[in-house]
Amino acid sequence: MIVFDSSTLILLAKADILDDFIDDYRGAISVPKEVEAESCSRKESFDAQLIRKRIDEKRIGVTKISNKALCTKFMQDFHICRGEAEALVLAIEKKAKLVATDDKNAIKACKLLKLPFTSAIVVLVRMREKEAIDKEKAKAVLAALIKYGRYNDEIVKGAKERLGLK
Repeated sequence: MIVFDSSTLILLAKADILDDFIDDYRGAISVPKEVEAESCSRKESFDAQLIRKRIDEKRIGVTKISNKALCTKFMQDFHICRGEAEALVLAIEKKAKLVATDDKNAIKACKLLKLPFTSAIVVLVRMREKEAIDKEKAKAVLAALIKYGRYNDEIVKGAKERLGLK
């Protein structure tokens, strides 16, 4: 199982690679209740509509966390929002294979908690390496991730190199 927080889920939807990822990934994809609420709150936006549709189709599962006290503790200790904290708790409770987050503090929390994690830009690179998407799609997705994400120049440069883009 891979657990998403709002940041990565929304970025993949905005960059038009969410469906490609869902089609390619063979495990379960899940979000906690708060991530569902955050990701689907802007009902008029394309990304919110896409995420809602994939949840309704049960291609993305929604799971309620049990340990609310741990969620509150993570919010305080790591200075993260409820969605990121619930994603971490869900990953621990369900022994998830991976946490998908692009939130800087949530990434730091994953490192401290020794939870394997990924980001939208890493998802893109991995999908291209697996040939789940072609080079042109990868180029377009990277442009969208640069536009919507908060990636530093070093991360972008590394992604371009791994994607074979100049």
